[in-house]
Amino acid sequence: MKIALVGAHPQETLLISKIKKTLDNSYIQTIDMSEKNYNLANQVDLVFIVGGDRAMLDYFHKVVNDSAPAIGIYESESTGFLAQIDVRDLETNIQRLKKNDFKIDEVVRLAVNVDGKEMEPVLNDVAVFPSKSATLMEHILRIDRNDVWHDNSDGVIISTPVGSTAYSMSAGGPMILQNSRVFVVVSVNSVDNTRRPLIFPDNCILEISDILSRYHCEVVLDGGRRVGIKKVLKCSKHQYPAKLVRLVGEDSATSIIAKKVKIAEELLNMPPSAKLILKILEYEGSMSQKDLATKTLLPERTIRLSLGHLVNRGYVKKKTSLRDARHRIYELKI
Repeated sequence: MKIALVGAHPQETLLISKIKKTLDNSYIQTIDMSEKNYNLANQVDLVFIVGGDRAMLDYFHKVVNDSAPAIGIYESESTGFLAQIDVRDLETNIQRLKKNDFKIDEVVRLAVNVDGKEMEPVLNDVAVFPSKSATLMEHILRIDRNDVWHDNSDGVIISTPVGSTAYSMSAGGPMILQNSRVFVVVSVNSVDNTRRPLIFPDNCILEISDILSRYHCEVVLDGGRRVGIKKVLKCSKHQYPAKLVRLVGEDSATSIIAKKVKIAEELLNMPPSAKLILKILEYEGSMSQKDLATKTLLPERTIRLSLGHLVNRGYVKKKTSLRDARHRIYELKI
């Protein structure tokens, strides 16, 4: 068995070394697959992606062609919904992998084209929003070149089944089993209350066009990279799906949905300030307390109390800033 090791950030180097040593002790050949040799993705038996859910999203952005089945390795403080193996349980799970005690789920990715330029494929969702929040955006939705709606809203989200339990769900979209062959379109806070989430077959071509707003608009890929847009966004099923390893008896699509429902119920009882911070971290990514205060306009004391609540409940994790060890950075954990 040959396994490729991929890390999302430089701080994962130590963990990758630890994983490599464990694999070496199990007589498993490993290769270090950095961005420069992602062409090796289909020349191994498995890919270990180190760093939790965000690392998995980043990996499937960068691997445009086919890839060996991938499985996420996380440390306890960075667990999520895509990554499956806690590094503490690595030795036990390696034996399961060697015995082929796992399944492979092929999940659809979105091919994305912005103003005629191909973007990296996305695993969760692609969204279009004005660069300034709480600003209306006018757009036309077309499916297979047929007009479906002309809408004014805060923005629009196009989601895969895997992404249906992420950003799309937060905006009122349905939760969909990840092996479903559909995509979802969600108009965010539309002025027309008939603009309900729309589910359509994944063999369709979707367009968001005639985009107008007082501020320039951006396409957001999996909640990370932002690209300016002027004319049209086109989305379709990507040629190569993402192959995800699922350990037999572990999180199934239905149990992931059940986990999301439980979290949603817990969120209902949170203070409004904590909910706002969660949404900011979801949409904007990792931030410091100072950044959060600037973005939310909340008092610093409220920020500290809310972050403490979110960290203690396991929704947010705290880590040391790579730029300045005196500062702490907060990011979404769920």
